[in-house]
Amino acid sequence: MMSTRQTCATAPITDERLQLDCFDHFPDTLLDAPAGELWRYLRGPSLFRLPGRRLAPLFVSVLLHGNEDTGWRAIQAVLRQKRHAVPHRPLLLFVGNLEAAKANVRTLPHQEDFNRSWPGTTRPDTPTATLLREVFEIARHEGPFASIDIHNNSGHNPHYACVNSFEPRHLDLARLFSRTVVYFEQPIGVQSAALAKICPAVTVECGRTDEAASVDHAVEFISSVLAIRSLPVRPPPGGDLDLMRTVAIVKVPADATFSFDGEDADFRFRPDLDHLNFAELAPGTPFGWLGGDRSRQLEVTPVNDSLAPDGFFGYAGGQIRLLQRVIPAMLTLDSRAVHLDSLGYLMRRVGSDGWSSSE
Repeated sequence: MMSTRQTCATAPITDERLQLDCFDHFPDTLLDAPAGELWRYLRGPSLFRLPGRRLAPLFVSVLLHGNEDTGWRAIQAVLRQKRHAVPHRPLLLFVGNLEAAKANVRTLPHQEDFNRSWPGTTRPDTPTATLLREVFEIARHEGPFASIDIHNNSGHNPHYACVNSFEPRHLDLARLFSRTVVYFEQPIGVQSAALAKICPAVTVECGRTDEAASVDHAVEFISSVLAIRSLPVRPPPGGDLDLMRTVAIVKVPADATFSFDGEDADFRFRPDLDHLNFAELAPGTPFGWLGGDRSRQLEVTPVNDSLAPDGFFGYAGGQIRLLQRVIPAMLTLDSRAVHLDSLGYLMRRVGSDGWSSSE
């Protein structure tokens, strides 16, 4: 491997762990290496340029979060299948946070989140943002056909696709993965929002890491995109998509306590909270109860004021209840995910124009 490794950085990065290494082939030793063992073979974030018959490559990113390894296992399976055949398209593969993968965590305490540091981030001068800007510029130069960012989540969710554009090619790319598609504007600094500026881009949420079907689904999707010639320029038929738009992000205040098992805390959430994901919830649906001195409230940040009237939750009688009809996503019982990211997201159904209801 050392003979094909090149340090891609054009500007000095003081942390060697955040120097981008580039490779012109994918060594057989990586085909069976678990994500947590990649540090033995790669010294940090790595970009692989793999040949194909057609000109425009497919850009794929995996392990932006170290404990979400479905993307890595899926790309290994795809490359094993194509070991002795040249795919229709070249593949530009970015393998991200190997340090966090070694520890089997989303991100380490000293790190910036690898999926909040792409161009568009509010902190563009960090070492992570500098490295990811370099990856972005390489991708821009290569002119990708499409971009796929592969993730897992910790709650009870269906497999679904996320986009940052209502342009038909983006929606059709998402539809190849799932008819359930979510448009989002926040958080910012994510891979799909950056890559959407140069090609159709999608984030795919493949459920939990311990589900074998997650890898199979990701393999099928990557293989399909590598094989197709073009994406349509007309919007997909309305019945082909269940299209939703994120309207708010729900967080627990950083200094608050919370529980899911009835133990007293500032927020005592119902134990089946994540089973509310992707259900159409009516006003009055309970999320849990206030504990402690019953003085705390959830932090709810609308992502677009025109879609999010004030007041998503009420707290009468110490019970946390919805005030509006919404569809939650990514509600989780994982305390680490709550601390590092959010409790979950609130959505509404929309049409392909992004505004009118599809109902």
